Amino acid sequence: MDLLGNYGGSDDDEERPGSPSADAELFKLSLPVQVTAAPNIDTAGRVLMEGKAVTEAETRHYLDPKARSVQYNLPYRDMAAPVVGPAHPFQKDGLAAGLKNHRAGHVEDTHLQSYAFDEQYNTYHSMGYAAAPGSQALVGKTDAAQGGTVYGNAAKRRKTAEEKAAAAERKQRLQQEAQAQAAAGQPFALTNRLPWAEKQAQVPELTEEQRAHIAKAAEAKEATAAEDVEARGPTSFFHGKADKDYQGRSWLAPPRDKKKESDACFLPKRWIHTWSGHTKGVNAIRFFPGAGQLMLSAGLDGKVKIWDALGSYKCMRTYLGHSKGVKDINFTNDGSKFVSVGYDKNIRLWDTETGQVITTLNTGKLYFCGVFHPEDDKQNVLMAGCADKKIYQFDFNTGDVEQEYNYHLGAVNTVTFIDDARRFVSSSDDKSLRVWEFGIPVQIKYIADPSMHSMPAVTPNPAGTAIICQSLDNQIVTYMTKDRFKQNRKKTFKGHNTAGYACQVNFSPDSKYVMSGDSEGRAFFWEWAQPYKVVRTIKAHDGVCIGVAWHPMESSKVATCGWDGLIKYWD
Repeated sequence: MDLLGNYGGSDDDEERPGSPSADAELFKLSLPVQVTAAPNIDTAGRVLMEGKAVTEAETRHYLDPKARSVQYNLPYRDMAAPVVGPAHPFQKDGLAAGLKNHRAGHVEDTHLQSYAFDEQYNTYHSMGYAAAPGSQALVGKTDAAQGGTVYGNAAKRRKTAEEKAAAAERKQRLQQEAQAQAAAGQPFALTNRLPWAEKQAQVPELTEEQRAHIAKAAEAKEATAAEDVEARGPTSFFHGKADKDYQGRSWLAPPRDKKKESDACFLPKRWIHTWSGHTKGVNAIRFFPGAGQLMLSAGLDGKVKIWDALGSYKCMRTYLGHSKGVKDINFTNDGSKFVSVGYDKNIRLWDTETGQVITTLNTGKLYFCGVFHPEDDKQNVLMAGCADKKIYQFDFNTGDVEQEYNYHLGAVNTVTFIDDARRFVSSSDDKSLRVWEFGIPVQIKYIADPSMHSMPAVTPNPAGTAIICQSLDNQIVTYMTKDRFKQNRKKTFKGHNTAGYACQVNFSPDSKYVMSGDSEGRAFFWEWAQPYKVVRTIKAHDGVCIGVAWHPMESSKVATCGWDGLIKYWD
């Protein structure tokens, strides 16, 4: 027990032999002391990994942006780390994809068009201020802001009452000075130079000698023009880019994708285009057969022009072959040729595409109309109404007169084929209608009445069952052509004023509407089923509206021509 007491002591000061602490102390004393020459290394921020001390940044695992799964436990610092590294030049990933704030990409807070952005950008760099995106507030030098941009000046500042009074006083003072100068007889008075002063324009009246001289000069000019046409001969000018397209199709060919809009026709509501190429009045207009892609016009200036009616609305060709005005024009069935009847007593057959004159008929007589036979195998036959009270049947192949129809007592104004081209109707200044068998110079029906007036314009309906005639007593009368040729008094259209003018009448392609011009420049529309009611009136021209035509393909477009030299297109 005494030996055990030697190892003891107080419980507070010494530990007993055999305890863990005592054994550790004995182990430390038994180890040899080692001396090393390695330098001290700062291990702050480093960890031991595979026997090497590396930084935390080097221990991060960088994921492929396209990876769909993670095969190890990813620390938060790696999940929140930004995508770094070079962008692939051909792939929109990584930094090349940009900052994404939406699953579909990046969405801007405010949408700006390029024009609006450039306007504000240039305004800020030029004037020092601009409008903030998404609001009306200004940013930058708001003190110097005038409310305008570099693309538009600021609104004009209104004058104050003092400025208005000062301006009125100055204006009154200058007017008094001008009146004083004018009263003093000064030739260069201030009145003639003030933009606000009333100018007393003294237009001198022409004397009788001066008026006679002007009239004589105008007649000499017209005679010179007529001599030039006769000396030069008929010619034409092409105004288009090329006479054939890249596929070799002629400029007369209709567009392949053009189809009829609707079988039902509608009244036009607005004015969409004006053709102005004639120097004098336009006497007649005709649409190209079929698609109506072109429109032919006859002018009192002796020119015939053909216009694009579907696309560019440009003049495609001008035909110069008459020294005086052109009275009538008509296409053949295929549109490859047309005839022009002029006041210079010439009838010319033109090639529409090339502009060359194929045949010229000149018998020394004045003709008022020229109509081709409707049948395709008789397109060389022309029926011409003459001022000598006869109807001449010409053959363009030979240039000879094949038949004469001589029963009228006045100049023949129109010739209209009816009953499948077996018969035709003629109207004359003798206030009568006569029906003829084609090829037989004997009338088969004569219609005349003391109450009848001259009918200088006649048009058949598309079905070929009736004709409408423009009577000079301000009404349109109707005659039925099937079975018996007789007047239908229930189909009389009134309301317009055509006394003294040969205003043309026409039908819509579906025969629903009847239209006509009048002497006051208006275009009238009636319904065929309700002839007593005018359904629409359009103020089309300043002078006489002499011609109207409905487009054969576009169901609501109408062309009008007048003696003001204009052709207007309505939709």
